[in-house]
Amino acid sequence: MRDLMKKQVIYDGNCNLCVSLVQVLEKIDQGSQFEYAPMQDQIVLQQLGITDQDCEMGMILIDPNPPQSQWQGSAAAEEIGKLLPLGNAFITAYRLMPGVKWLGDRTYEQVRDHRYQLFGKRPDTYYSGHAIGCHAIDKTMTK
Repeated sequence: MRDLMKKQVIYDGNCNLCVSLVQVLEKIDQGSQFEYAPMQDQIVLQQLGITDQDCEMGMILIDPNPPQSQWQGSAAAEEIGKLLPLGNAFITAYRLMPGVKWLGDRTYEQVRDHRYQLFGKRPDTYYSGHAIGCHAIDKTMTK
């Protein structure tokens, strides 16, 4: 059964950069706040009501607790950052500096749209050990 208290991170499991960032987040968080699913896991995406078009806009963060909230792209990255140790202070400062948020959003879009050219594509999809739902967990155990 899914732990509804955890935030759900949807990431590109074929992107070297995305997977590296998820692995860092896994080490920091140790499964206490977040659970993960790659954009390639159609079963989990369908359960969450996420479409392929949604995934084209970048990573997704879902807070399933009422009232349910969802962030995408650089906004998702900022929300994740706010939940990490010292992250809230950094994100607050980042948002207050004139022009920096705008630059960060444009940079995110460029990296998102060219991630395979910039960082490469993995030969296999990465499934987290802190996966959303049993379906993804089973895949993790087989790799």
